Amino acid sequence: MLLADQRLAQIVQRHEALQSEMSNPALEASRFVALSKDYAELTPAADAAREVIAMRREIAELEALAGDASGDAEMRALAADELPELKAKLPEAERALALKLLPKDAADAKPAILEIRAGTGGDEAALFAGDLARMYQRYAELRGWRVETMSASPADLGGFKEIVMGVQGDGVFARLKFESGVHRVQRVPATEAQGRIHTSAATVAVLPEAEEVDVQIDDKDLRIDVFRSSGPGGQSVNTTDSAVRIVHLPTGLVVSQQDEKSQHKNKAKAMKVLRSRLYELEREKLASARSADRKAMVGSGDRSERIRTYNFPQGRVTDHRINLTLHRLPEVLEGGGLEELVSALIAEDEAERLAQLDG
Repeated sequence: MLLADQRLAQIVQRHEALQSEMSNPALEASRFVALSKDYAELTPAADAAREVIAMRREIAELEALAGDASGDAEMRALAADELPELKAKLPEAERALALKLLPKDAADAKPAILEIRAGTGGDEAALFAGDLARMYQRYAELRGWRVETMSASPADLGGFKEIVMGVQGDGVFARLKFESGVHRVQRVPATEAQGRIHTSAATVAVLPEAEEVDVQIDDKDLRIDVFRSSGPGGQSVNTTDSAVRIVHLPTGLVVSQQDEKSQHKNKAKAMKVLRSRLYELEREKLASARSADRKAMVGSGDRSERIRTYNFPQGRVTDHRINLTLHRLPEVLEGGGLEELVSALIAEDEAERLAQLDG
């Protein structure tokens, strides 16, 4: 996407105007906060625009020098030598600027709610769901994010039938959003006497964590039931009706929460999950309206779509959306190797959106 010099100048002028207005000592605090947010968001693009402007100007000057037959021969030679390198760097600087000007997903900066559910494969699927939960927890730790288990249904032989985690930190949803979909595992289960490879699956859903301001929920649209938690037995079984089930009547969405001993805490956690699911529903509706007949190259994030295969006998992980295979399965499951997949998916999404702008 080649931006005209006039457009670049407008970006820089807007940035300077914001800076000027912010320096006004009579500015109201609320206005200063709003301006500061706009200024911070525009700064990366403005800096990139300044760099492109400077490079284009220098290229024009060098071309003028190199083409000036009446000028100094040595200066002409120096200009001719410098031009190829500078011209080679310009497209990359222009692309970096274009990326910074791409429309941002309003949810990218939000925390995320990560839901993992065992799919086909019985006990093996539950064990794999546990492996995925651990992979995302390790990845989050490496990035300095905080993970909180919001609800979990452990399986009899280990792993989870379902686990819901909240992930807090910088740019969480932006980096995790392409993890939504069906993850498939191929391996020999520990219980398999014949050594045959089984295929199992788990579903991952990544939702931007919605705040109350993002989603307005009317009390009359909710049915809230309380019941006794079905704990693991012994002293940890609740003797009070502290578990909460919330049904959102207009959509039929159901959220249950029983991990906390307090009914109030369970209700708060359930409402957080419900808000995030409703927020994601609205986002999906908007995305469908914008591109009814087009699927992004990195997939739609549809829960039914198989996105990745973890093959244990061959020690590989393949992401089917971008045809990327890494022969480092243990490293990926330990969290560190996941970054290469995440970065590749983000890069593919950026390339697709740039192509749309060019088109």
